[in-house]
Amino acid sequence: MIHPLAPPVPHMPCRRLAQARWLRSAIACIALAAGSLAAAQAQDDTGPLVVAPAQLRLGIEKVDLPGHEKMGLVGTTYLIDVGGGFQAGPAVYGAISGHRGGLFTLGGELAWQRPLFGPLGVQLGMYAGGGGGGSARVGGGLMLRPHADLWWDFGPYRAGVSLSQVRFANGDIDSRQLGLVWSLNTDFRFVPRQRLGEPLDQGGRSGMGFDRLQAVFGAYKPRAGASRLSGGPLSSRIGFVGMRLERSMGDNLYWGVEAAGAASGGVAGYAEYLGTLGTETTVWSNVLTLGARAALGMGGGGDVDVGGGLLAKAGVYGTVRLTRELGLSLEGGYTVAPQGTFKAWHAAASLAWILDDPTDLTAPARTARTEWVGGVERYAALRRDGSTRTLQAVTLKANRFVASHVYLTGQAHSGYGGGAGGYTVGLFGLGVQTPSFGRFHAGAEALIGAAGGGGVQSQGGAITQPNAYVGVDIGHSLSLRVGAGRIQSLRHGGLRANVLDVGLAFTFGVPGRGYL
Repeated sequence: MIHPLAPPVPHMPCRRLAQARWLRSAIACIALAAGSLAAAQAQDDTGPLVVAPAQLRLGIEKVDLPGHEKMGLVGTTYLIDVGGGFQAGPAVYGAISGHRGGLFTLGGELAWQRPLFGPLGVQLGMYAGGGGGGSARVGGGLMLRPHADLWWDFGPYRAGVSLSQVRFANGDIDSRQLGLVWSLNTDFRFVPRQRLGEPLDQGGRSGMGFDRLQAVFGAYKPRAGASRLSGGPLSSRIGFVGMRLERSMGDNLYWGVEAAGAASGGVAGYAEYLGTLGTETTVWSNVLTLGARAALGMGGGGDVDVGGGLLAKAGVYGTVRLTRELGLSLEGGYTVAPQGTFKAWHAAASLAWILDDPTDLTAPARTARTEWVGGVERYAALRRDGSTRTLQAVTLKANRFVASHVYLTGQAHSGYGGGAGGYTVGLFGLGVQTPSFGRFHAGAEALIGAAGGGGVQSQGGAITQPNAYVGVDIGHSLSLRVGAGRIQSLRHGGLRANVLDVGLAFTFGVPGRGYL
């Protein structure tokens, strides 16, 4: 068992302690991202296309909470092989049973694995992330999860048991438990930054393998019987914003993941994260597509009664093709929390962007510049009790360039320090980046999204966050970035604060067949 970090020394001054935690988290983030780049840089001389083994892992376990309470916890992790048996990647954990629906954490994991004999193998790892919710006693929100897994290799996938510890470093949750783990073996295919202009033979999906991205704007209309955790009916319309990533499984079927958060309706802090399965068919070539989908996952927060957190939804939709790469989709459906009282009709409009179309051989081959950025940020946030205190959050960002120096970005931020456990932010927007001058570059972003939870006064949830940054290259595909910006609620009287951000960016190319 890998033991988590020891608790801080009690007599350390609070301000100094917060700064130490922020610095340690920044160092940990940089170390994790640096490890992720080791394999790529070691393979740069083998050709423009690097193929690294990867796995998509799903785990479930029952966690002991204070007061002899049980909580079902699900984790999803994407791990990329970085050499020497080590793997690294992003991860999300959330509650799906018990009484803590809305508890989420977002972060990263570093793992090491090796076969023992035959198909039997072992994996040791450490997850660190920020989050909380569900009124759980998570303190500042920093979650650590060391684990040891024993798995059986079935070829395309692995399955086994996991022994883990779930600990919120400055909260009251500290549990050891057995769980089940399943992982799908796959590849992460990419082109290192310095070889983006080189020709290559295209074959198969690249990156994480998603074909389509959708920016979603929608609303829930709660049905009679839906209530708030604090008591009373939940009757007002809830506006939400989110994002979906989807991958085809043949001509008509697809699967994907989606995440969304409340932007209006007085339930700031409500968020959801689901896996989706759908089918669609073209009824008017290159013009109109009709489809249906179902999704299952976890949701909660914002005083919405979802019970243990399990959330299910189903919908039908139509998509009109605007250009070869863009479409407008309208969806209607029904969402329910089986363990709680939340049930609602939903309607949504989304802008669908085709990232890769492997079925259309008439589309030109291309290599799209892409960035993953992991880091931490801090700012003085107005709280619901009227005080203003500094909080720290872990940040994960994905940037996709649509022109030489223009990109679209999707971001998730989650509080881990400053007494803001359960605070989450989801953002998307447009960014610009200057050409490199020597080892340096600069950029700026205009972002909009939703925020809430953790006692932060976000006034309904809708926010903007413009920012700017400077970066310096510290490797073939790696750069260190320091940025500053301002987060602001769209409603008067809410969150308004200057933001300091530090992150590590991994820049690479995603080969595919598409239209941009």
